[in-house]
Amino acid sequence: MVKLLSVVALIAVFSGPVAAVEYEEHDGMLMDHGDGHLMDMSGGMVMGQNANTLPGGCDKISETREVTVHAGHKYAEKFPGRMFAFDTQEFNFKPCTKLTVHFVNEDNIRHQWMMHGLPKYLYPKGMFHIEASGPSKISGTLILPPGDKTYLVHCDIAQHMEKGMKAQLKVGKGDGDLPSIPGLTALVIPDDYNATLPQLAAKAEADALIPTPPAVAPDAAPKVVAPVQVADDSFISGVTVIGLAIGLLGAPYLARRYKDQSVSEAITSIFADLRLLVEWLLKQVSGVLKLLGLNKDKALPEK
Repeated sequence: MVKLLSVVALIAVFSGPVAAVEYEEHDGMLMDHGDGHLMDMSGGMVMGQNANTLPGGCDKISETREVTVHAGHKYAEKFPGRMFAFDTQEFNFKPCTKLTVHFVNEDNIRHQWMMHGLPKYLYPKGMFHIEASGPSKISGTLILPPGDKTYLVHCDIAQHMEKGMKAQLKVGKGDGDLPSIPGLTALVIPDDYNATLPQLAAKAEADALIPTPPAVAPDAAPKVVAPVQVADDSFISGVTVIGLAIGLLGAPYLARRYKDQSVSEAITSIFADLRLLVEWLLKQVSGVLKLLGLNKDKALPEK
């Protein structure tokens, strides 16, 4: 009889509390740090919380919705090769919906439900972020923007998205599907567990993932690279020095020349002097050209 009672007691102990899953509730312990940032010391966090401010283009809240998202290793079992996943891979809501997300982490590690591409004037960094460490539940609220757009939802912990924790949220009709959503869209780089390493290397090279350097024949002559011509700035430096010297030497003359003139009179005189200087230079050049022409005619032999 005693043995029977002991067995019954053991069955009662292991059939009740062990089967039930207990989650820590973060929502009642979150501290508001401003700018929609809520967190507690137990590993719960909400970033981008917005329950009141309408995004531009929304005249009113179209509807109020709530969704519960579960995250964990067991939800990846139906996706071969994946390690983590959400229980839902696609969400659909009307534009300007006030959405509350109840995020339930069923693993003993950190997971996140992070939404990207939101307007930065309202959501810092353009994202809405919920995070839970270990088995726990946490909730956050945002107001979806107007228009038809598809937003990325994923876990940003290293390699969690690559291992399957990725989804898409369509506002309105969305603007297409995102790649590599488990069970919905094709992988960008499909897994191939039958391929050998040489086959993988050949495929990567064919897909231009590994750039192949050009082949060089052993006896090929080395390519001669022309030396880079460096501009000689000695002429510029020389002209600059000559100009400064002329300016210093001519400064006393110019001061006397335009001493008693107003600004407008001095400018008029300067242009007049420049015209005379140009005419004199042209005359000198013309004379030199004529002289060169005469000497050329004299140098030609008579026919």
